[in-house]
Amino acid sequence: MAQLIDGKKISLQIQQEIITAVEEIKKHNGKIPHLAAILVGSDPASETYVANKVKACENVGYSSSLIRMPDTTTENKLLAKIAELNADKDIDGYIVQLPLPPHIKEHKIIEAIDPKKDVDGFHPKNVGRMVLNLQTYLPATPYGIVQLLQRYDIPTAGKHCVVIGRSNIVGSPISILLTRNTNPGNCTVTLTHSHTANLKELTLQADILIVALGKPLFLKGDMVKPGAVIIDVGINRIPSDKTKSGFKLVGDVDFDEVSAKASYITPVPGGVGPMTIAALLLNTLQAAKLEKK
Repeated sequence: MAQLIDGKKISLQIQQEIITAVEEIKKHNGKIPHLAAILVGSDPASETYVANKVKACENVGYSSSLIRMPDTTTENKLLAKIAELNADKDIDGYIVQLPLPPHIKEHKIIEAIDPKKDVDGFHPKNVGRMVLNLQTYLPATPYGIVQLLQRYDIPTAGKHCVVIGRSNIVGSPISILLTRNTNPGNCTVTLTHSHTANLKELTLQADILIVALGKPLFLKGDMVKPGAVIIDVGINRIPSDKTKSGFKLVGDVDFDEVSAKASYITPVPGGVGPMTIAALLLNTLQAAKLEKK
């Protein structure tokens, strides 16, 4: 049976480290880090995620602002709000919660964010710096995954890592981070997607499998070699007659089947999810330090 990689526990550890850093800032009468979030519309998953971010900010002693805008907000109105935040010296970093309503072009919004305040790490300038292994904000979910591998002392050098899913938010950046000449890193990475013909053949070779596909219970036990490390990024709601709400959360990995063969596995919920918020808090601390310089 696989050892659980407890994202909730590691996230709380990181938050404790940040609390210490914030206390140190206060001791020297420094500026408390300030994270803002823009939420356009009322997507339930986004609402939950943003509420968790605000709560985490309170936990570590950051200032936080939540800017709510209706889903009828025009692209120009959102761009005007972004310009406002870019100019606000009190805000160290901010995020625009995705997805946005269909009439707003995401890439246009991301490119309007000041790269120095882009604590989600999505701006093309920050993505380019990540590719070149220069100091930058790493995208929060991949950064969280790297933290998990590091803090569980999971060896990555020389290992074959197979990533399923090539999104700009998870799959593509984690494939870059794990090939870097650092620790964790030095993996040989195979990036797979919906057009990969021999997927099972590749997953059976993987020492580390990162699954970020958005398909519930996609990765089955017969797709995994014994002793593999499994990082499940998926969060899917599926119907269930065993819960009050009538649904339950599952990952992209069939946990029961795969955990019987894996050496380590992240649960859903409680695995990668809490780490995304911890990584965002780390990026905000970095933004506050840069602002000071």
